[in-house]
Amino acid sequence: MAYQNKTISNPRTHQTIRFLRTGKDTNGQLLEMEATYNAFSKEPAAHYHPHQEEEFIVLEGEMTVRIDGDLRVLTKGDKLHVPKNKVHSMWNNTTTKTVVNWKVRPALETEHLLETLHGLANDGKTNEAGMPSLLQVAVLIDKYNHVMRLAKPSYAVQKSLFTILTPFAYLLGYKPTDKKYLD
Repeated sequence: MAYQNKTISNPRTHQTIRFLRTGKDTNGQLLEMEATYNAFSKEPAAHYHPHQEEEFIVLEGEMTVRIDGDLRVLTKGDKLHVPKNKVHSMWNNTTTKTVVNWKVRPALETEHLLETLHGLANDGKTNEAGMPSLLQVAVLIDKYNHVMRLAKPSYAVQKSLFTILTPFAYLLGYKPTDKKYLD
């Protein structure tokens, strides 16, 4: 369970997150984090948040951002607002670390999803880019589709595919999260 100053790290994406204010701290209104992206961190899968908006402020370094396919570079002091349903990804494409203040409104279960993704990476259950297997993604998206959705394939295709795959994933022992990731 996320709590103030809890830190999680992802060895695959080279990202560390420190929770500043959690959904519990803000009655679900806000999740605030400080994210550190080490040199040449991995670009995550393009995604969007159907019910949340995000705000980023670069505190140190440079952040490369892809929004609806267009690339931008943000530097110290730059701010970025990502409205709900806007496809995006961000990473550090430099030789030095980047630190970002990251706010998500409302919090929903974003902290649980982040803890789970980082936990899977630490357990060696993702590829080199930090992406879990297709069956793991199926149960994650089934549980967290109100928090995050992949940009491709379309949501209708994902919904159909993951509806078919999810029961098989559960039968094979996949879970949308593990208690050990939330401790």
